[in-house]
Amino acid sequence: MRNINLVIVGGGPAGLAAAKAAYDAGERDILILEREAELGGILNQCIHNGFGLHTFKEELTGPEYAARYITEVINRNICYKLNATVIDVSNSKVVTYVSAEDGLVQLQAKAIILACGCRERPRGAINIAGMRGAGVFSAGTAQKLVNIDGYLPGKEVVILGSGDIGLIMARRMTFEGAHVSAVVELMPYSSGLNRNIVQCLNDFDIPLYFSHTVVDIKGKDRVEGVVIAQVDEKLQPIKSTERLIPCDTLLLSVGLLPENELAKNAEVQLSNTTGGAVVDENLMTNVDGVFECGNVLHVHDLVDFVSAESENAGKCAVDYINGIAPCRDKTVISCTNGVRYCVPTVLNRDEHYAPQSFKMRVANVFKKVELAVLADGVKIYGRKRPVVAPGEMENITLTAEQMQTLKQAKTVEITLIKGEVK
Repeated sequence: MRNINLVIVGGGPAGLAAAKAAYDAGERDILILEREAELGGILNQCIHNGFGLHTFKEELTGPEYAARYITEVINRNICYKLNATVIDVSNSKVVTYVSAEDGLVQLQAKAIILACGCRERPRGAINIAGMRGAGVFSAGTAQKLVNIDGYLPGKEVVILGSGDIGLIMARRMTFEGAHVSAVVELMPYSSGLNRNIVQCLNDFDIPLYFSHTVVDIKGKDRVEGVVIAQVDEKLQPIKSTERLIPCDTLLLSVGLLPENELAKNAEVQLSNTTGGAVVDENLMTNVDGVFECGNVLHVHDLVDFVSAESENAGKCAVDYINGIAPCRDKTVISCTNGVRYCVPTVLNRDEHYAPQSFKMRVANVFKKVELAVLADGVKIYGRKRPVVAPGEMENITLTAEQMQTLKQAKTVEITLIKGEVK
């Protein structure tokens, strides 16, 4: 077994940013483990632009954004292993991976950063009736087929779900000559960014049906059509509204799930809301020395936010390696009145008072609200918002003085004030 100070699981945008920040914080004994044949993660297949506006102040494609961080890692001579699949992480910080080059390898780490990303929710998780004919793909799989492999999955397309990948693939399939008949969304609001609705659907006259879902898939050997129906307030299909849309392809953009099987093996406490780990402001889990960042922690809407969060994880992991002991006294952050979740989930009741970022999502579309932070019931921060929506992640930053008040409080609450459901 080899000893190593910092093991980073995942060579996508989160893992690369964490490695860069850890190196810049003084750590040199770093190893990135990536299961694919090259660094960059999912960004390698995201050839559309719109990345990097926050981080680099310019508009980049996914591969261009990834290349910036890959260059930073290579210039620092940070070690990485490709085609290396991590099969286990223990709560004693032993990482086990396999590769054709090295075989089965165990590493005893001082700290671990889990940057494993997320995966798409499959058809089996949403129980659509119908035959199992060809032509049903997740939106991400279709993206890889088109952008990496050079195949067109189909010519007459319906997309279920208005997540960002689904919206982007509606435009991409149109560019490649396919006809997208509709994007169908179960909820009365989109789970994607508003700019993607405008640029990917409205600009190409692709209809978006809210409060609708696919109730049946027609066709035995290949999809021949899908039956969509409107849903009621309880999200149940209304039989009288069913109609058939002929198509040969159905793309599913029905949610992303943090890839946390390794975290479960390590006995990391997971959130029932996000599917990611319960972390403190240092992004450390309940297992000392095990950190999470990026989409494995919670699904982000912008990769720029992934990078910023992951750089913080890298710095905090180095602090832990250098002997800064974790605080045992913690306060759980409560999310109320329409706030679905917040990261971090708990706060250390220590005397380290520094500016702190909080990321959160709401559970519905609300208009004319104030996003507020309460310490023992007293508002210490408030920001008025004309509208908030589940597809847009909210990000607030508290000052060192506000953090001192928060850490000394017995109860911490993040809430919406005067919210009205749209």
